[in-house]
Amino acid sequence: MSTTMRAAVCVEAGGPETLEIRELPVPAVREGWSLVRVKGAGLNRSELRTRQGHSPNVTFPRVLGIECVGIVAASTDPGLPEGTTVAAVMGEMGREFDGGYAEYALLPNALLMPVTTTLPWEVLAALPETYLTAQGSLDALGVVPGVRAKLLIRGGTSSVGMAAASIASGHGIETAATTRRPEKIDALAATGVDHALLDDGGTLAASVHAVWPEGPDYVLDLVGASTAAGSLHLVRRGGTVCVTGSLSGWSLHHFEPIAMIPSGTKLTAFHSDTVKGSVGTTMLQRVVHEVEAGAYRPNIDRVFGLADIVSAHRYMENNRATGKVVVVP
Repeated sequence: MSTTMRAAVCVEAGGPETLEIRELPVPAVREGWSLVRVKGAGLNRSELRTRQGHSPNVTFPRVLGIECVGIVAASTDPGLPEGTTVAAVMGEMGREFDGGYAEYALLPNALLMPVTTTLPWEVLAALPETYLTAQGSLDALGVVPGVRAKLLIRGGTSSVGMAAASIASGHGIETAATTRRPEKIDALAATGVDHALLDDGGTLAASVHAVWPEGPDYVLDLVGASTAAGSLHLVRRGGTVCVTGSLSGWSLHHFEPIAMIPSGTKLTAFHSDTVKGSVGTTMLQRVVHEVEAGAYRPNIDRVFGLADIVSAHRYMENNRATGKVVVVP
């Protein structure tokens, strides 16, 4: 094994150009941490905000990347021998310590999720954060497989939105999903949702109620702060809204719960950090099996090489992707 590696280093807060490919020493293993040879990393919008300087606990320079898949190259855990295929998500990857934008990543053993699969690396890399978040969000909403229900996904062409639609349709849930870009309507319809809707800010409520006069039972809001209050008035009275995404930022300003939450309607949230490590291992393996069987779609939009990380961030920042963007070393 080489003593050096290539990594995409965010040298300071700013635009995509602050990501630089550098030659770094391969991290030395230490107690409780193992070295993973990274084979692929899904990109996430939270990494854009970290790069822009909006993650207060992050210091630069930093190798970003809140998820990766790969092979254990050097282990300190007898249960994770060298050669094991693993995935890792969250747990402050790419924030408090270097993450997946590199040829090797030194990661806490507690984050490593062993998986058995025949999927290509770029496909496997598209699954962990996306599908664990989608499944966790549906669980938070209270969606029950096989029980008739109506689900609206706001931000449907995001990777998590497409994954949630894939899971929900597999469970027999009637699903509508939105996009703000007219040119993405056809791509959204191709994901298998029952109703593809344009969210242009002014007519969404009419479009939703034309499909479901009383509103959906559940709303999965992946747009986030700017649409959360509106989602509470789209869902049927007594239904549930789960805010998972942060495409529009982290904070909801001037939020007045009594005035803004219709009586009996429920508001919840999901954060993928709750399914990291051993908690998410069984869930991820199930997702992998479903993708291998063709029941779930990986929904990969584009694969970039590590050397093209600046272009990958520009592509994601300009909202050009319909689905998951993946980087391979």
